[in-house]
Amino acid sequence: MAMTLRLTDDETRALRRRAELEGRPMQEVARQAIREYVDGHSRSELLDRVLDEELPRYAEALERLGQ
Repeated sequence: MAMTLRLTDDETRALRRRAELEGRPMQEVARQAIREYVDGHSRSELLDRVLDEELPRYAEALERLGQ
């Protein structure tokens, strides 16, 4: 699927610099950044959900351990 991504001039310059430093196309650097962002947020959302669901079940035991 194709999409258009509009960047500010500053964002474009930063992306161009990063791509030049890495010797990769700007598109490849941007796509990697998007993948890392999505993966990172997916993991943190999963961890938040698990903690919200599981911590209450162990609250009493955790409270006793903390004493």
